[in-house]
Amino acid sequence: QVQLVESGGGLVQAGGSLRLSCATSGRTFSGSAMGWFRQAPGKEREFVAGISGSDSNMNYADSVKGRFTVSRDNAKNTLSLQMNSLTPEDTAVYYCAARNSGILTTQNVNLWIFWGRGTQVTVSS
Repeated sequence: QVQLVESGGGLVQAGGSLRLSCATSGRTFSGSAMGWFRQAPGKEREFVAGISGSDSNMNYADSVKGRFTVSRDNAKNTLSLQMNSLTPEDTAVYYCAARNSGILTTQNVNLWIFWGRGTQVTVSS
């Protein structure tokens, strides 16, 4: 059974940092794109950051560029998201996602097949 399990969410003040982790099991995703999405109350799920399965090329939403860094450790089957300079607008449930055989990242939610249950990130002002 394939599982993606997020951890590291919590409550932080504006300007602070958090590091999210995603542990995977059930299959290897070393050749697949992996990424992070988020969903705030009343809003659609949106792409945050992704890393390709081929050359580990990274992509970010404009809203997080320069503040967030995505990384992966294929040996440990983990994905991480370092979030710095957090603002209240970053408050959301953050989801780890993986594509099935797709190597490249994409902002199209429908092309991501495997999902975690999410972890809450709350940034207070």
